[in-house]
Amino acid sequence: VRTMSQHAGENGMTICPLINPEHLPMADKMCEEYPDTPVVIDHFSRIGGDGVIRETDLKTLAGLARHKHTHVKVSAFYAFGKKQPPYDDLIPMIRRLYDAYGPERLMWASDLPYQLNGDNTYGDSLALIRERIDFLSPADKEWLLRKTAARVYFGESVSA
Repeated sequence: VRTMSQHAGENGMTICPLINPEHLPMADKMCEEYPDTPVVIDHFSRIGGDGVIRETDLKTLAGLARHKHTHVKVSAFYAFGKKQPPYDDLIPMIRRLYDAYGPERLMWASDLPYQLNGDNTYGDSLALIRERIDFLSPADKEWLLRKTAARVYFGESVSA
């Protein structure tokens, strides 16, 4: 992991760990050791995968925001909490991460093809961001749905 993190940082690459909450301390250590390496924690670090969103896990994930190159994918709503649309039970978790990271370090992801499991749809996933979260401004939604990923993955210069 050290070699990969160092190489990524030196070559403008992003590390995207798909990890469980118990691995967040390892990610924290990696971010500490390689502060210039961009990191995108996938799918809320799977917090709430067992149906329970634990405050201790959320606090640990929010704490990684102190590393300026760390981001979080706000995605895979079908897999967390109640695991069914409209996913309103995930709004407090999204709010906590929004407060810690700001919209410029959060990004929605399609999670193709898994978002289509069961009765879940892409429309449901997008509606959570576009329509159901009242604290997101139109500019915030643009960051979550496009700008953050464009900057992190494609190096696009995007303005606030």
